[in-house]
Amino acid sequence: MSAQTTAAVAIDSGELSMGGGLLALLRPALQLLEPGGVLAVNSLCDGLQDDLAVWCNVQHHEYLGHDSAPGATDSVLRRHLIRRGRLSTEVGQRETGMRLASHDGRLSAAEMLSTVPMPDSADPFSGFAPRGAQVEPGGPRYPFDLLERDHVAPPEVARLYDQAVESQWDANRDIAWDQLPSHPAALERAIDQVFTFLAENELSALYVPSRFVSRIHPAYAEVAMFLSTQMADEARHIDVFLKRARAGGGGLGVSSATTSQSLLTLLELTDFTEAAFLLAVLGEGTFLDLLRFIEDHAPDEVTADIVRRARNDETRHVHFGLAHVRHALAHDTGLYTRLENAVRRRATRMAGAGGVPPSLQDGLTVLAAGSTAPQDVARGHDAFRELLDEMHGNRIKRLEHAGFTSDQARILSDLHTPNFM
Repeated sequence: MSAQTTAAVAIDSGELSMGGGLLALLRPALQLLEPGGVLAVNSLCDGLQDDLAVWCNVQHHEYLGHDSAPGATDSVLRRHLIRRGRLSTEVGQRETGMRLASHDGRLSAAEMLSTVPMPDSADPFSGFAPRGAQVEPGGPRYPFDLLERDHVAPPEVARLYDQAVESQWDANRDIAWDQLPSHPAALERAIDQVFTFLAENELSALYVPSRFVSRIHPAYAEVAMFLSTQMADEARHIDVFLKRARAGGGGLGVSSATTSQSLLTLLELTDFTEAAFLLAVLGEGTFLDLLRFIEDHAPDEVTADIVRRARNDETRHVHFGLAHVRHALAHDTGLYTRLENAVRRRATRMAGAGGVPPSLQDGLTVLAAGSTAPQDVARGHDAFRELLDEMHGNRIKRLEHAGFTSDQARILSDLHTPNFM
């Protein structure tokens, strides 16, 4: 070994041996080097050269030998030189000097995404390695199949995740259950029926996203994280809706065959973009109008507060669906036809199911009426018919916002399930 050999990185290891802790300094130091770079190990450990030579051979590094450390006053101090090989972490470079900027003491997921952007495509052999980590070759292939950013991750996803984390609420603590008043039996039965329907639909909104989380590559972890907040929202909605249906002295209402058939078609979806479109854009988008209707006609503030909070959460879910579909459509012109076909297939499955389930029609009518007096029921029926028109108009607007033409939007809205979701 030439005394003039230059090392790019040097470590002082004192009397540490290979089996006594030296590797904890040696391996990270080698990771700082490009393949071919030279590391100097200044050591007082007698006989280290033999152990280093064997270790380097096994790890495919090159041991260059040793000599007296330059400028050493102790003749025992040796400089060992190692040339980094091409094993270990060759995929990408290790992050160095990473410092995220906080704002008002907060460090957002959106800030992290802007610093460590998502790749265009992801390698299933990287496993659960976080985006930005060096990945050692030789790992197994993971069963992720959602591997393309443009078909998985809309640019807004980290911002939506941050909003979701900020907006969490507690159905036990934040609802004034002790202020829930009593209502006439017929009105309470109507409320219970409506909240039974809400809970049943939210169960589908909990289960459907769960089918896709394990398929999303961790390079797009923000999408899985957002879907997890969505599932947490839906779990809270199920909890609070069922409590409201039972807290007023009544109990759960009817689960219709129409609702069951409609929600099964969502659960059977296998394509992530189709699911985001049918569930979030069409289904939960229509659900927003339903929640607004219930809030507007709620007979008490507790009931209004419940649906108001749920609607705020659902708005995020709809925004994600719109962003996802809009982003995917911009990068795949054939997606228009595929999504339209998905709606048509679902409409075919629902053919013969009839309109809005009668139990829900009656519940919403009496809720809007506020009583069972004939003149009030007539007004409630008119309000229910106006809700259907409003749902249709708003679906068209959301579909246009997602990137469909006006004609396409009208066709798809007309085909949407009578179950609303």
